[in-house]
Amino acid sequence: MLNFLKDFEAKLGIKITCSQETKPLGTAGPLALARDKLIDDSGEPFFVLNSDVISEYPLKEMIAFHKHHGGEASIMVAKVDEPSKYGVVVMEESTGEVEKFVEKPKLFVGNKINAGIYLLNPSVLDRIELRPTSIEKEVFPKIASEKKLYAMVLPGFWMDVGQPRDYITGLRLYLDSLRKKSPSKLATGSHIVGNVIVDETTKIGEGCLIGPDVAIGPGCVVESGVRLSCCTVMQGVRIKKHACISSTIIGWHSTVGQWARVENMTILGEDVHVCDEIYSNGGVVLPHKEIKSRIWKPEIVM
Repeated sequence: MLNFLKDFEAKLGIKITCSQETKPLGTAGPLALARDKLIDDSGEPFFVLNSDVISEYPLKEMIAFHKHHGGEASIMVAKVDEPSKYGVVVMEESTGEVEKFVEKPKLFVGNKINAGIYLLNPSVLDRIELRPTSIEKEVFPKIASEKKLYAMVLPGFWMDVGQPRDYITGLRLYLDSLRKKSPSKLATGSHIVGNVIVDETTKIGEGCLIGPDVAIGPGCVVESGVRLSCCTVMQGVRIKKHACISSTIIGWHSTVGQWARVENMTILGEDVHVCDEIYSNGGVVLPHKEIKSRIWKPEIVM
């Protein structure tokens, strides 16, 4: 992760400072740990973003919302179809003032859930002790009880991508968003179906059919006759001739052999090599493995 961030420092021309936990501190404790890095003389609020969600991140709009209501903290909320699976944020619709939180309600109390995007005044740090602490269950309810917590409804798409199946759904939503807002970033051609994004350093052979909902990272080689759909292909992957891959995440520097079939939420870790003509039905393969036999039903390969 640290090496990954160094690459982005150079790419974006910014300074990235890391605060590393030596033991898990929950969702609020790390903010106390990073207090000295978060506070400066400006007194300006700071963003806190959960790293396992994807959305369009309307950060400028959130800053304007935060300044308008004058409270201590703002949270972004997303509308969902099944709120009973989540913690629901009950709020005053016209002002956004948060009234309370209801964890996995059995009766309908609302359809808006915490989207994991926050804008906090520095004073919020005074409420957090350096110990394992939940910002959702301990800090935010206290601020809400003082009528200083406000929620903004997230425009556009949102998805928690912490699980592989949800990651693929998040990819689809992201590519749909690109289609509407930045279609030039999507791949085009007779071999492309639907929304596909391909790094410019990747090489694709003849007779391939790629899409819908595919992302291919840098330095990949896709040989002739390959079929890809609903999948992510990480950096440095080689997919050999006539392989068929769907609903799959292929880790960095892995190889999929000729005529292999990989599907049903198969996850290949880094440097995994699937031999020719192998079938994987939902296998989860840990890094640095060679798969020589078929995976008939979902299982973890260690």
